[in-house]
Amino acid sequence: MAQAMEDSSPTKWHLAHTTWFFEELILKPFDPAYRVYDERFGYCFNSYYETAGPRHPRPKRALLTRPTHEEVMGYRAHIDRALDNFFDRGENGPAPAALALIELGINHEQQHQELMFTDCLALFAGNPLRPAYREPDGYDFDVKIPDVQWMSFPGGISEVGHSGDGFAYDNEGPRHEQLMRPFRLADRLVTNEEWLQFMGAGGYQTPTLWLADGWGTVNREGWDAPLYWEKRDGAWHQMSLYGLLPVALASPVTHVSFYEAEAFARWAGKRLPTEFEWEVASARLPVQGNMLPRDRLHPEPAKRGTGEPQQMFGDVWEWTGSAYLPYPGFKPVEGAVGEYNGKFMCNQFVLKGGSCVTPEGQIRRSYRNFFYPHQRWQFTGLRLADDVPPS
Repeated sequence: MAQAMEDSSPTKWHLAHTTWFFEELILKPFDPAYRVYDERFGYCFNSYYETAGPRHPRPKRALLTRPTHEEVMGYRAHIDRALDNFFDRGENGPAPAALALIELGINHEQQHQELMFTDCLALFAGNPLRPAYREPDGYDFDVKIPDVQWMSFPGGISEVGHSGDGFAYDNEGPRHEQLMRPFRLADRLVTNEEWLQFMGAGGYQTPTLWLADGWGTVNREGWDAPLYWEKRDGAWHQMSLYGLLPVALASPVTHVSFYEAEAFARWAGKRLPTEFEWEVASARLPVQGNMLPRDRLHPEPAKRGTGEPQQMFGDVWEWTGSAYLPYPGFKPVEGAVGEYNGKFMCNQFVLKGGSCVTPEGQIRRSYRNFFYPHQRWQFTGLRLADDVPPS
């Protein structure tokens, strides 16, 4: 039931909200035989859907001590039975519009599976006992960091966005042409050791490295390291789902904001890739990596000399330099589903690739995650990019 901060939610709330999603958007409008489990739950477990009615304030979700966990699980069982019955009624099953919303609900639930891990970490990191979600398993502190290899891409006009095969959110399309100049991309993610070098060079104390809003945030919040880092006996440690451990130098840095990622890139003499560069660079790679099915629950070091970009999928969500905006021709659908992505296309930045706690079936090359530039409780990191000088 505990809630670490406004951005996070109690686990019980996640369970109830994903259940409410199926009830509110599928069963109530499409199944005349459905009977609402509890009329009060809509107020309790609506997240941000204005068209679905008023809702409990997000910062106060931890106050929902009722319904109990047992009642929430009963709610989930009720919805599961109702969906089974919904499929069984009629010769042809649910209408195509209902099936599309069921598929959306499944993907929505996968997003909340990831959020439950990140919110659990935020909660445990705020506990003075620094509890572990699980004991460390294969956490390697002695891996040697491979040198960065730079991959060159010719630029030109490329098609980006969802190709139309399989599920995608509305913000991943329409597929369209994008002009890019020649660019280079680092073959691996930025590591903790490189971040320590940035810190040692005064990165958090040098205003010329920061955007104005970022510098204001650093000073207002007192940032001097990534989120969940703390010094113990003169050495940096990092809170993880394995508890508080020494910072693993070769592992990708994580829990950094867009502001921090952009400042690091500027310090390194590079920049963040655009979301379109990232998508083009990943085009010939399989969508696989250190994600939730691997059950590692922590970003892993890069391997050596593969000749291809590594860690593009999994490990950490990669900040891009792209503002989260609609693609040309984007139009949100009507009703509550239209609030899913479109209304957030302001003042946020796109992240790509998924993390170590992302369900593998959730990720696509075209997937566009988005966060405000100050947020860092998710598994967020970065990879460097650079322009190719004219020949």
